[in-house]
Amino acid sequence: MIEQPLPDLEATRALARRLAFVLRPGDVVGLAGPLGAGKTTLARALIRALAELGGAGPVTDVPSPTFTLVQVYETGAAPVWHFDLYRLARPEDAVELAIEEAFAAAVSLIEWPERLGALMPADWLEVAIERGAGGARRAAIRGHGARGRALEHMLARAAA
Repeated sequence: MIEQPLPDLEATRALARRLAFVLRPGDVVGLAGPLGAGKTTLARALIRALAELGGAGPVTDVPSPTFTLVQVYETGAAPVWHFDLYRLARPEDAVELAIEEAFAAAVSLIEWPERLGALMPADWLEVAIERGAGGARRAAIRGHGARGRALEHMLARAAA
């Protein structure tokens, strides 16, 4: 597990840039934490970083998918599906959002991954964000499955 302090927005953007370098289609990132922890802020920074890497130009409009449940972005590096499952009634409802298609062909960013239950794939990277004093945050990054652990190791090397 990687413990990453996020004292300010720039530190969150730096984490997003490191993630952008290692993610590829088929990767799943679960963004966990309480309301207001910074999950959407990290997702926005990651989508923008992937667009920059992919040469898609600046992505300025990255709305929270709280009400739509999913937003899809073509970044040039990889398609990104950003899910916010806070309002999901049952894990099975995610199938209607074409989440399995996203798992197969895109980078999937999932806020509230615990709401997927058994539908969460075996291989994924968990980024759990906690609020600290004075607006600071802390991210605990843990890989699940072989690909998730590989992503965790790549991030650890990138941070060193």
